[in-house]
Amino acid sequence: MPKKLVYAVAGALLALGAPLGLVVVRTLVGGDVNAASLQRDVLLNLPTYAYVAVSTFVAFACFGGVLGAQADSLRRASRVDHLTGLPNRRALEERIGEECARAVRHRAPLSFLLLDVDGLKGINDSGGHGAGDEALRGVAAVILGATRIDDLSARWGGDEFAILAPRTDADQAFILAERIRHGAAGRKKGEPTVSIGVTTVPADAATASSRSLFTRADAALYRAKAAGRNRVVAGPV
Repeated sequence: MPKKLVYAVAGALLALGAPLGLVVVRTLVGGDVNAASLQRDVLLNLPTYAYVAVSTFVAFACFGGVLGAQADSLRRASRVDHLTGLPNRRALEERIGEECARAVRHRAPLSFLLLDVDGLKGINDSGGHGAGDEALRGVAAVILGATRIDDLSARWGGDEFAILAPRTDADQAFILAERIRHGAAGRKKGEPTVSIGVTTVPADAATASSRSLFTRADAALYRAKAAGRNRVVAGPV
């Protein structure tokens, strides 16, 4: 649930104490503490109590909403890679465990792609880090254009990206990887290609874990790079 809503509700609940506090203060000042006097004071000053209740309710709810919106904004910022605009590794790691459990529970395939930008160091050395940053943004754009709304694409770190693809079997994952690879290779001359390692949790898997997905995809990516880069290698399922 968004913090904006939680904080707004909390503020509204806290505001209920304002009219009660006013009753206590007026009773202590008047010195007449009994049920009849409390009831009489509330009835005689009903507009005042209503004003205090409504104004504090609105003020506290709005203030809580503002604080909650700031908390939501900070949470989102902590899960976004500011260079590419993609979710970062932390965001993907929070999601991958859920998707592994869902894949096993619903007996649905789940694929994980690990992608490395070929020759990024050379681009940084020859054109500066600005050129390297632009290359990373270009690859991120290719990934976003090739993936579905249900897929989670993230910058894994450095020159690596990762894609979590629910309900995607091994053949579909390989096609997706090739689409990304061709998209990166088809950009303007001088832009880097990509190497991609792919692994899949089959629909009949009894277990699945984020560690096994990463280990297998990383091994497949290593083979893709060792074989000459700019290629897709699928790991064991």
